[in-house]
Amino acid sequence: MAVTADPTSRTTSRASIPRTAAPVLGIALAALATLVWSGSFVTSRALHDSVPPVQQAFWRWIVALAAVAPFGARQAWRQRALIRRHLGYVLLAALLGVTVYNTLVNQAGLTTPAANMGMIMAASPVLMAVFERLAGVRLGGRRVAGLLVACGGVLLLVRGGGSFAVGDLWMIGAACCFAGYSALLRRKPAQLGGVAFLFTTFLAGTVLLLPAQGISLAVKGGFTPTADTVLPLLYVGVASSAVAFFAWNRAIALIGAARAGVVYYLQPVCVALLSWVLLGETVGWTQVLCMGLILGGVVLGAGARR
Repeated sequence: MAVTADPTSRTTSRASIPRTAAPVLGIALAALATLVWSGSFVTSRALHDSVPPVQQAFWRWIVALAAVAPFGARQAWRQRALIRRHLGYVLLAALLGVTVYNTLVNQAGLTTPAANMGMIMAASPVLMAVFERLAGVRLGGRRVAGLLVACGGVLLLVRGGGSFAVGDLWMIGAACCFAGYSALLRRKPAQLGGVAFLFTTFLAGTVLLLPAQGISLAVKGGFTPTADTVLPLLYVGVASSAVAFFAWNRAIALIGAARAGVVYYLQPVCVALLSWVLLGETVGWTQVLCMGLILGGVVLGAGARR
């Protein structure tokens, strides 16, 4: 998931950093966020047999709230009237980006290799084009071509040589939620601070998860807190849900969303390498071909002018 930086942050950020160092630092921060988010797919896959998907998501956001609260709670309280005025928007963003998206990712991790999860998510920028078109934005031929190429890669991937993994379908649903959430970011009220928005959506998304968390505890029971379960949850809560967002926001302030977005397209490569090193998952020629199609389609579609 991606959060836009405050409009005033770009000037302040660039003013405090030498002009020659800003692009390097911006690209490094974007790469850091991409790598951390890639690790969250590997973590979800690693926890698939020890922590139920809903409980993974719930405790992730509890940790994330604790990490973000010192920075965002006070700002959110100051802007509470504005948040109440746009409560429907905030709740929808929280539902898509926090409650549903990450839960579907964890559900996909039960049956789908982490590398496949990363490759399917790489198609989400193209899915964003679909939501833009539904909102009335015209799509040029290049964006449509990119959409078709990337979708072809996803279809080839989920086919898996004739087999159909249920987790692949969960992951496609997650990519659609992330694309919908990202499309909503374009409509974020300009007066609502980025950190306040982050904290509020984290809080609302966690509250919306409470009924599912209760059902999961009743049906599956809890999990045993050990180093193998707590440390990954701390990683996705602090690193993926707090550090990565702040790094991404800073990168956008330094180099802009377009250049930072190009770095994001390396996510499936990072996920494949991490899953190979940490989980011992193999990457076959079919996955390499799908990776090429998805990345090629995303770059083709994202590079088109409106």
